[in-house]
Amino acid sequence: MLAVAGLSVPIFRAALFSDVDARVRDDMTEELAEFEKEYQAWRAVNPRTQESLRTFIGEWIQDEVPEDDNYHIFVLEGELYRANPSALPSTIGPDSELMQEWLELSLEFRETVFEDQQPVSLTNDALYKAFPMDSDDARDEEIAGVFVIVHLTEGERVEALEAVIVFVQVAVGVILVAFLVAWLLSQQLLKPVKQLAVATRLISETDLSQRLPVAGKGELADLSRTFNGMMDRLEAAFISQRNFVNDAGHELRTPITIIQGHLDLMGEAPEEREETLDIVQDELERMTRFVNDLILLAKAERPDFLRLETIDIRGLTETLFTKATKLAPRQWGLASVGNGVFVGDRQRVTGAILNLAQNATQHTNASDTIELGSAIEGGDVRFWVRDTGSGIAVQDQSRIFDRFARAANRYRKSEGAGLGLSIVKAIAESHGGRVTLTSQVGVGSTFTLILPLDSPQESHAL
Repeated sequence: MLAVAGLSVPIFRAALFSDVDARVRDDMTEELAEFEKEYQAWRAVNPRTQESLRTFIGEWIQDEVPEDDNYHIFVLEGELYRANPSALPSTIGPDSELMQEWLELSLEFRETVFEDQQPVSLTNDALYKAFPMDSDDARDEEIAGVFVIVHLTEGERVEALEAVIVFVQVAVGVILVAFLVAWLLSQQLLKPVKQLAVATRLISETDLSQRLPVAGKGELADLSRTFNGMMDRLEAAFISQRNFVNDAGHELRTPITIIQGHLDLMGEAPEEREETLDIVQDELERMTRFVNDLILLAKAERPDFLRLETIDIRGLTETLFTKATKLAPRQWGLASVGNGVFVGDRQRVTGAILNLAQNATQHTNASDTIELGSAIEGGDVRFWVRDTGSGIAVQDQSRIFDRFARAANRYRKSEGAGLGLSIVKAIAESHGGRVTLTSQVGVGSTFTLILPLDSPQESHAL
């Protein structure tokens, strides 16, 4: 911006001077034309004698008032005759070079002075135009006199320079104000970026609570919202990971403590040793199931978790019902069976439904009913497990699918690690579906696995 302003100053100065000179030339040409008109009118009706010419000059000077910095000069017989104003500056005074030129004008001047496009200029301080006047008293090789219109440019050039100075001052002021405004705006616009830098420096493994204030709209506001959303997800992931590790450690610590305690207290009696080994074996099997569940949950996020195939809904439903009836003695029932096919992983879907059935057996008695069924609705297939067991409180229904979740009403009575419903949810989501729960305490629960009929996202396929 400073470079542009620096280049514009001489351009502005030259343009201003050129405009002043052009205006002065136009005024001088117009004024000379008026003089010539009156001069020719005088010649037409008056004798062209020196005395008559002097009378005409006197009347002209008396009637015409020159503009500022303009001078009307009359030269007769090689001498300065009259001037208006009469006091001439040194630039065009009697002893000046310009005056000597005007005094020495000859008849040849008729060929050179009438150039309307460019007045004669001998110095940088004056512009002039001359008009020859003749009379019958003049010799043939000379002219009787010369009328000269002179304009001194010094005053207007000073005014032009003052205008340039004002322009420079205004330009500098505008530039300084523009720089100040730009700096303030840049500070305001870059404030979220600086806050982002500060927030990222303050983020650590133990402190993920830093957030950026979001104000207004635009890309920087979107950046702040995106950063805050990222930090929310990151903090939630760290909290989930920390809770997962804590819960997993707790779940593993219990069987290890049981095994360690029984081994420390195991006596030499064969019966006692056999009882201890049975307990150890049972706890090891429970730990194995827990580890396998953790592995399954970890694999659910991998792209090769599913092995897709086309599955007949009726055949799968009937197979699931047959397997479920072997889980525990309950009042088993097959409500309805859907007709059609869907694309999914038979092994994973079977595991999810049997997991729901196993879950139902743990919260029902032998006299309770457990019902399986399937149906096609819209573009989805639905598998459900309905029981008449204890039910789940409303406040626990939103978290029952979380890993290691423990309901306040002690919904999970099994000896498992609380990963069964989490596995069901992971399998449903890997297929692009979901699992829903409808439950009422004392009435029972209905778990529904909803899967799309079409192929799930390829990212989950092998």
